[in-house]
Amino acid sequence: MENQQQNQVIGGSKRIVALNESPLPSNNDHHIEHQKHGWKNFFAYVGPGFLVSLAYLDPGNLETDLQAGANHRYELLWVILIGLIFALIIQSLAANLGVSTGKHLSELCRAEYPVFVKYCLWLLAEVAVIAADIPEVIGTAFALNILFHIPVWAGVLCTGVSTLLFIGLQRYGVRKLELLIAILVFVMAACFFGEMSYVKPPANELFKGMFIPKLNGDGATADAIALLGALVMPHNLFLHSALVLSRKIPNSVRGINDACKFFLIESGFALFVSFLINVAVVSVSGTVCGADNLLDQNKESCSDITLNSASFLLKNVLGKSSSTVYAIALLASGQSSTITGTYAGQFIMQGFLDLKMKTWLRNLFTRLIAITPSLVVSIIGGSSGAGRLIIIASMILSFELPFALIPLLKFSSSSTKLGPHKNSIYIIVISWILGLGIIGINIYYLSTAFVGWLISNNLPKVGNVLIGIVVFPLMAIYILAVIYLMFRKDKVVTYIDPIKDDHMENGINSMELVDRVPYREDLADIPLPQ
Repeated sequence: MENQQQNQVIGGSKRIVALNESPLPSNNDHHIEHQKHGWKNFFAYVGPGFLVSLAYLDPGNLETDLQAGANHRYELLWVILIGLIFALIIQSLAANLGVSTGKHLSELCRAEYPVFVKYCLWLLAEVAVIAADIPEVIGTAFALNILFHIPVWAGVLCTGVSTLLFIGLQRYGVRKLELLIAILVFVMAACFFGEMSYVKPPANELFKGMFIPKLNGDGATADAIALLGALVMPHNLFLHSALVLSRKIPNSVRGINDACKFFLIESGFALFVSFLINVAVVSVSGTVCGADNLLDQNKESCSDITLNSASFLLKNVLGKSSSTVYAIALLASGQSSTITGTYAGQFIMQGFLDLKMKTWLRNLFTRLIAITPSLVVSIIGGSSGAGRLIIIASMILSFELPFALIPLLKFSSSSTKLGPHKNSIYIIVISWILGLGIIGINIYYLSTAFVGWLISNNLPKVGNVLIGIVVFPLMAIYILAVIYLMFRKDKVVTYIDPIKDDHMENGINSMELVDRVPYREDLADIPLPQ
């Protein structure tokens, strides 16, 4: 029996030994019954992709979709298509990284990079979580404003309490709670699909916008970057690579391959649903705001559309109840996205710093930081200012993306990390082309937008000089940091050839260790369907 096991390992999967792995299982725990392979096991892997996809339906996405539709009608649909195709690729890479290594992305970053770089990446990842939380704060505040007519700034303050209460309710049935969230979010999706069938946007224009790239009109580049930032979020990469570790995967070549395939299919289906919902929101916004017979009141709303003023888009379907239904769905969208952000923040802190906070404390920490700019802007600028802050947060996420994306692309394409399980040359080329394209657009927009602002503003020359002295070095550091991550050679080898490694460790043959299940007990309390 022992020889058969060794032959299976040598001729099968060359798994990766993760650094600083959790305590080894006993011989009884290590023995795993053979499981049937095939589609019957698909539902055992369902969960991580759908939980991650909730982030693609958060208030930040809705805000940028509404802005894109109102300002440019259907011309930016191609950004959503490319963004979600790219999201599917990188989310599947993140899932495969976790399945193959037994470690999530932030843990591998901690193992690979020097201390200074590690802490910089951690801080940037935390900023990304906070930037992703700002739309949830403002979206929830808008929902409370619509439902109870309280000021937006008061709604911002309430979000801290509401989120803690929401997470506390998980103790009493998290599966049912998340099912309720999903139902409410898809209620909003059904509303937009119903409105879409009512206003009937021209199909040829939709397909042109989806497949013919254009950046016409004022602010098109900024809106496109905001769309990408809202769709391809850096904290999702850390999240997905950790969520898959909550699944028990058979310790065989076929088991690993099946898991990667099932996670890909699940993510593909979840992101396809997200794509349809995002397209529906843009189409409804573009069609209603582009209509010739638009009422003056609605024209004013379209000219500066925000989450707080968008309920009029659904009046054709829902009538007077449109604002209430829209607000409830918006509230659910914000709260569900908050849960994913909380988990992402937990994994980032645990992975980079080997530090784990209680869920409620972690959420409170993130939420208090996100509340500060939201509160200041909502007091000074009101609803319109808060809406613009969502766009700014989405742009921050887009600029943050390289610092999670580049390590993921390098690790998943490296034989030192994944051995024979690294990406094929086709995936490497496609993912790097798309990744570098997004990074290049970000750098181009960052440079041109800042230079244009310097030229057109009314500040004294001394003020412009001082701003330039501060900002241009920061831009140079940003570009140099991206180049460093791209061209730095991976030095830490996490893949061990089982043929060469024949020593004993803790009384367990290391060949068995190489092919052990990447199941993490410390991640097993994630509330996903079993």
